[in-house]
Amino acid sequence: MTQVVVGFDEVGRGCIAGPVVAAAVILDHRKPIEGLMDSKKLTKKRRMELSSKIFAKALDWSIGCSDVQEIDNINILQASLLAMKRAFDGLTVKADFAQVDGIFYPDIDIDGECIKGGDNIIAEISAASIIAKVYRDEHMAILDVLYPGYDLAKHAGYPTPDHKKRLASLGVVPIYRQSFSPVRQLLA
Repeated sequence: MTQVVVGFDEVGRGCIAGPVVAAAVILDHRKPIEGLMDSKKLTKKRRMELSSKIFAKALDWSIGCSDVQEIDNINILQASLLAMKRAFDGLTVKADFAQVDGIFYPDIDIDGECIKGGDNIIAEISAASIIAKVYRDEHMAILDVLYPGYDLAKHAGYPTPDHKKRLASLGVVPIYRQSFSPVRQLLA
C-alpha cells in the first residue's frame, strides 16, 4: 500500500499584523500539478492559478490559523505549530507520514520529518505553502477594508518601511501583534 504523505507550511511568521496561517495538503499523485514551488517565488497570478488546481486535484487539504492574541500569548513559533495542528485536525483523509517545512514539528499523532527549505523541493509542502499564502493574502485584503489607511492588502502585514510609517501615523489597532518589536515600541 502506498504511504499517504501530508505536507505542511505556514505563512506570516514575520508579519506584525494579522494571523499566522498554516496549510496541510495531501496530493493525489495520479493527478500531478505542474509548477509547484515555494509560494514566495511565484507571482500572485500564478499562486492563484496553482491554488485553484490544488483545491481541485488534491486528495485533501486544510487551513489552520492562530490569531494575534494567541501569537502574543504563546509566541509566534508556538502559534505557528498550533496553526499546523489545526490544519492537520481539519483533514478528512488519514495521512501516514508528515513532511514539514522548517525545523520544528507540530504536535500531531503521526511520524514525519522536518525539511529546511522543503517548500522548494517537496510537492506537498509547496502546495501547502501556496494555499496558505493565498488564504492569508485574501484575509489581509479583508482587513485592509476593515482598517483603511494601513495598506494591508499591499504589504500583507509585513514590516515594510511604508507599513511602519503608516502604523506610526495611524496607531495600533487590534490586528497588530503587540509582542512584536515595531508594535511594542509604539505602545511603550
